Amino acid sequence: MRLSFLERLYKQPGPFASVYLDTSRDTAVEDPDAAVELRWRHLRDALTFEGADEDSITAVARTVGCDVDVPGTHGQAVFTAHGRLVLLDELPAPPPRDTAHYGSLPDTMPLIVQHAPGIAYLALQVRYGGRHSTDATGTVRIDAEAGVWPLTKVTQGHHLHEEVPVADWLHAAEVIGRELEGHARRVNTEAVIVAGDVWARGILVNRLPAALRGQVITVEGVGESQPGRALMEERLESLFSGRMAAHDRALLDAFLAQKARDGASDEGLPAAVSALQRGRVKALFLNDHPESTLRLWVGPDPGQLALTEQELRSYGVQDVREERADAALTRALVGTRAELVVVPEQQLQLRGGVGVLLRYADPAPHG
Repeated sequence: MRLSFLERLYKQPGPFASVYLDTSRDTAVEDPDAAVELRWRHLRDALTFEGADEDSITAVARTVGCDVDVPGTHGQAVFTAHGRLVLLDELPAPPPRDTAHYGSLPDTMPLIVQHAPGIAYLALQVRYGGRHSTDATGTVRIDAEAGVWPLTKVTQGHHLHEEVPVADWLHAAEVIGRELEGHARRVNTEAVIVAGDVWARGILVNRLPAALRGQVITVEGVGESQPGRALMEERLESLFSGRMAAHDRALLDAFLAQKARDGASDEGLPAAVSALQRGRVKALFLNDHPESTLRLWVGPDPGQLALTEQELRSYGVQDVREERADAALTRALVGTRAELVVVPEQQLQLRGGVGVLLRYADPAPHG
């Protein structure tokens, strides 16, 4: 996963207020707005306790709950610094628990986890209720959406809505296929999910450009989608559950090949810190452990991180402080344009919960 969406966050000097909050409104609660306000009040107290300045707290308060038009269950991630909103992101699902943190580095890992797996897709739904004949009356309706899962749950993708007479469907399907290719290209699609009437969808699939046809997954029936939510959301949820994006899978395969060649020398927190200090990391692999208490020492620059205060000071860094390990690692990744892949532990258990794919190997020693 590329972390470019976090770059503007790290361009700001800290300290940061980082807030994750469930802002769902279609719940069984009688007054959901009051419930959101109550949850925020608890987090506000937590920020005050951690020493957050009043201006940064006020900036969060102005933002929390502004997503009134987002239907379904979801949440917000809000980051402020020095009284200004730095980053706001809608969460596809409510956070496991509401949290607030104030510190020199933003708490970004819960946001990153919600962006995963980041699968680019094209969803197509084709409806037709008549007889399967070009002489039949009625129309064929196609609804399509190109987006990135799971962000499309709360962020609109590229949409297409067409309704054509059945008699024109053979020709129209070819034209629509070319239009869909443009939508797919915008997000670099890796999966095309097609649902609906067997006859009508078959004609459309056969007229899709060859590159898209090779990515087609057909599902039965036509589901009802909630306005403002991802098209075919429930089907996408089941199809993409436990799946990695193709790009991340390729990085993981490269890491496994590196591991087979070099052993476990590129696993563990010390190996990751050493490689990040030298700007050698192409991708970092992480088993997400939100309960982890691991800490690292950091300086003002992204590459200034170490396992101990003494090590960092030995490099001539004077302004040092201790931070959560995942916060320090993320800042270093963004600062060095490296990528992050969150790996489910049941898929691969990394030694120390972390591994690195290197940009280049150490030069072989001269014999």
